[in-house]
Amino acid sequence: MVAGICAGAVVAALLAGGGTNTGTPDGYSMRTDARFAPVGALVPSAAVTYDTKLVPAAAWIEVGQRTTVGGATTVRLRVDGMVPGHAYAVHVHQKPCGADPAAAGGHFQHKPSTDPADVTADNEVWLDFTADEHGAGEASARHDWNFREGEASSVVIHEMPGSKVRAACFTVPFGWAP
Repeated sequence: MVAGICAGAVVAALLAGGGTNTGTPDGYSMRTDARFAPVGALVPSAAVTYDTKLVPAAAWIEVGQRTTVGGATTVRLRVDGMVPGHAYAVHVHQKPCGADPAAAGGHFQHKPSTDPADVTADNEVWLDFTADEHGAGEASARHDWNFREGEASSVVIHEMPGSKVRAACFTVPFGWAP
């Protein structure tokens, strides 16, 4: 029975991803990480790869957020195990990841709009990076606004900058500060 409890705890930890989040009088802070797994993997993950050639199974992702009360939000991304030298586009999306890459919905926008002119790094959270020779990368974005409750739920890794093809998705517990 003890082995069953330990195995269950491990599976639960993998499903949720590792990490911490705190709401404080000063704002909201969060850090979470996971290993990518293909859709339908025996052990599911909060990080899903749709294209294992671009985002290999077991590649690692970490996302952090710091939001001050009534003010700025900084989102940080770190990855490892990616394709060395490849340029990836990464954006915060509205909904959690799913088996279908479209499940994550559209990009989170500070000022929601259907005008293509509003698809900018100032109105969205862009975390584009190029993996180094070891497959690692990182990026950060800072804005003078914060997320709206329930409207930012994942980070989607796109095939390349300018592409709409979704290579992977990571469900993230983004938060907000009053």
